[in-house]
Amino acid sequence: MKVAVSASGADLDAQIDPRFGRCAYFVFVDTEDMKFTAFNNENIALGGGAGIQSAQFVASKGANIVLTGNCGPNAVRTLSAAGVELVVGQTGTVRQAIDDYKDGNLKSTIEANVADHYGMGGGAGASPGAPGMGGGMGTGRGMGMGRGMGMGRGMGRGMGMGRGMGGGMAAPGPVSPNQELATPLSKEQELKTLKDQADALRKQIEAVESRIKDSK
Repeated sequence: MKVAVSASGADLDAQIDPRFGRCAYFVFVDTEDMKFTAFNNENIALGGGAGIQSAQFVASKGANIVLTGNCGPNAVRTLSAAGVELVVGQTGTVRQAIDDYKDGNLKSTIEANVADHYGMGGGAGASPGAPGMGGGMGTGRGMGMGRGMGMGRGMGRGMGMGRGMGGGMAAPGPVSPNQELATPLSKEQELKTLKDQADALRKQIEAVESRIKDSK
């Protein structure tokens, strides 16, 4: 069984990233031998459609099931259409989630547990009143670092427009009674996740700067 996990780091001991479409990494794990492969999520800063693109990506890599914290309606529909099962409400490490899945402790769902555009902070579709992480790294549409940051699609659009970098921890909006709610992160888990995400972003920036130097 091949399991895709939204993660804040690139290994089995990384914390689960609560955002599916805009997670830092996808870690694919073979449950038979626990061998894994990690990929940067190039959809992290998309202005829209991150959930759909991420769902299509994990399906293209042959994932049978996705373990994540939160997943919006568009991503849920795309995963369902591709025949990929979904488990939401996960916290802790990638390894712990895989172990819980192997032990039969996890229940799949076909219901979204957050609104579309979850994780965009001040972007369109963010939950009303959500605390978020700020409106992004820039001070407005004309003041940021623009699309020239490199880093593939993962960082390219988010630095000036308040998209992608902002609001990873927005609270979910209203849900219907038959939806399964994600378990909220504790303050310690949230802080650890944020630190892991910051470390991952620093590594991505270092990689881009290295590529820039090499191309001169």
